[in-house]
Amino acid sequence: MITVVGMGASPGAAPAGEVAAGAELVAAGAELVAAGAELVVGGAELVVGGRRHLDAVRLPEGARTVVLGALAPALDTVAEYVAEERPVTVLASGDPGFFGIVRALAERFGSERLDVRPGVSSVAAAFARVGLPWDDAVVASAHGRDLRTAVHLCRAHPKVAVLTGPGAGPSELGAALAPDGRVFFVASALGSAEERVERVTPAEAAARDWGGAVSVVLCLDEARTLGPVRSVAGPRPGPAGWALDEAEFTHRDSMITKFEVRALALARLGPRPGDLVWDVGAGSGSVAVECARLGAAVTAVEKAPDGVERVRANAAAHGVDVRVVHGAAPAVLSGLDEDPDAVFVGGGGRELPGIVAACARRARRVVVVAVAALDRVPAAREALLGAGLECDGVLLQSARLAPLPGDVTRLAATNPVFLLWGARPHSRTEGVAP
Repeated sequence: MITVVGMGASPGAAPAGEVAAGAELVAAGAELVAAGAELVVGGAELVVGGRRHLDAVRLPEGARTVVLGALAPALDTVAEYVAEERPVTVLASGDPGFFGIVRALAERFGSERLDVRPGVSSVAAAFARVGLPWDDAVVASAHGRDLRTAVHLCRAHPKVAVLTGPGAGPSELGAALAPDGRVFFVASALGSAEERVERVTPAEAAARDWGGAVSVVLCLDEARTLGPVRSVAGPRPGPAGWALDEAEFTHRDSMITKFEVRALALARLGPRPGDLVWDVGAGSGSVAVECARLGAAVTAVEKAPDGVERVRANAAAHGVDVRVVHGAAPAVLSGLDEDPDAVFVGGGGRELPGIVAACARRARRVVVVAVAALDRVPAAREALLGAGLECDGVLLQSARLAPLPGDVTRLAATNPVFLLWGARPHSRTEGVAP
């Protein structure tokens, strides 16, 4: 067997503060954790762990130690001992099955060989320090991963814990989220005498040098952090329905993407947690709101001042965050720093080909275009093809049931709309990490 012992944050640590108080209590808790680990380490012939974990326990006489750095060589050494059926203990931080080494060990040696003794995870400890429940939190790891997925989750959800690492720490996360009205709790060195839990704005986090230490950042929308009690743990489930009726949105003179068109557009956009979606020419923001309801981070671009306010009002009415940019496409798109996973383009007029081309150059996965005018379809299609996307589309014609006097029903035709989509042959996507 390979025994995996979780160490680190102890359950009896101190409350949050500018600098965590009660260092003696923290140290006492750490000693208890180390003492428990020593009971397991006692019979091991090979002990693997980080330097601080190895230094925290009394190692058995004659046992070989491997300091974790590069994972592959350490696993190779473990394999030698496993092949000879010699006992191995691996020391890890917190709960090693939670974004930890258990995954790599199970993939290499099989879960049946593992005896896992979890400790308190750093995420559980961080939420405990600030006195918040976390059964409705989303958790993302930016440790050794692209930060963008964590950023988009923080934009889309009110309560997110981000496991950080060198090059993807509180400062980088803060720089990306400075405009979004969140607050950070940065928890460092949890479970040690040097523990710190600090409340900062994203802008303040971006301006600090955090020293490259691994930490947990709780990113909170404080206005929405404490919601009603729910019977199911985990992040809020997706909406019960989508392609909402037009009456669910404030709009001007029926200038809104009809629900039949929206249904197929959403199917082609495929918004999901961790994605960034642009809604260009947002109008009422119906597509933007629906993508946000499905868990994506959304930026809506709208040139009309009253349209900007309408998008914000519709987002607020549906309880989602949508970042709204006031400006005319395609020029305003150059000011958007990050490339989107998916883009919806509605309207556009004579500027439509340029808008589609600008979006298609930057989209990582797909661009969906809704066009009412037949004359503009060829140019939009050429713009998608010209950016190297694989293009397809349909003409959507629908007729809705409508009542007539005398308790009878007729069919009322809606205006036909062309829906085009261009998909990148090999999408540049990142895995979702909630």
